[in-house]
Amino acid sequence: MAESETTDIFHRGRFYLVQPARQGHRAGIDAMILASSVPHGFAGKLADLGSGAGAAGLAVLSRCPQAYVTLVEHSPFMFSFAEKTLSHPANAGFRTRADLLAADVTLTGKARLAAGLADNSFDFVIMNPPFNDRADRATPDSEKAKAHVMHEGLFDAWLRTAAAIVRPQGGLGLIARPSSVAEILAALAGRFGGVRIVPVYPRRSLAAIRIVVVAVRASRAGLQMMPPLVLHEGEGNAFLPRADRINNGRLGLWDEV
Repeated sequence: MAESETTDIFHRGRFYLVQPARQGHRAGIDAMILASSVPHGFAGKLADLGSGAGAAGLAVLSRCPQAYVTLVEHSPFMFSFAEKTLSHPANAGFRTRADLLAADVTLTGKARLAAGLADNSFDFVIMNPPFNDRADRATPDSEKAKAHVMHEGLFDAWLRTAAAIVRPQGGLGLIARPSSVAEILAALAGRFGGVRIVPVYPRRSLAAIRIVVVAVRASRAGLQMMPPLVLHEGEGNAFLPRADRINNGRLGLWDEV
């Protein structure tokens, strides 16, 4: 019988992730890139919205020893894997700096507060919201659909919550497809400023496959298009040095190689 879950090594053994083998969302390079958007040396409280099994949140803990992370996940199925991840013996060193919250990111007002997402309670928020159109990747897996398939107004709902729970001048990091940039910028307007966009290219000769968007709550600074992150060179699948160091938690997105 095939295994229902896997235990995967990240950051070259600095943390382990317990993930579903065939159902729901499995984390990879997107989560590591998202985690790298948090500045090196970050010290404070961070919320990982839609955390899944906890990959991005733990990657922040791995790189930033003074960070405290709340993994926020609505799906009971994926929440159970976040629990397994934090209970894994190899992650024992993170347990005093991580907690779990079962909550729907799209809740508003008193319902959001009652779910445990209090106003101005975090210094930084990261998110990898579902960003595939329904027509892009149809799947019979309902758990995977929850994690991957975008619905109308999704970015506005998630960024409304981010704007409520992060303190003024606190940070935001998200990863998405380039095709969502207009919707993301519209949802950021009036909530976050100082927007920096980093395109992620599979190779220099190909179009970007992701964007990383970083912003500051209540900032009035303008938008900047930043130098790209390029993952591979030529025909091979090996990471370029900068991408490899980001993937393994040795470098933040804003650090020099």
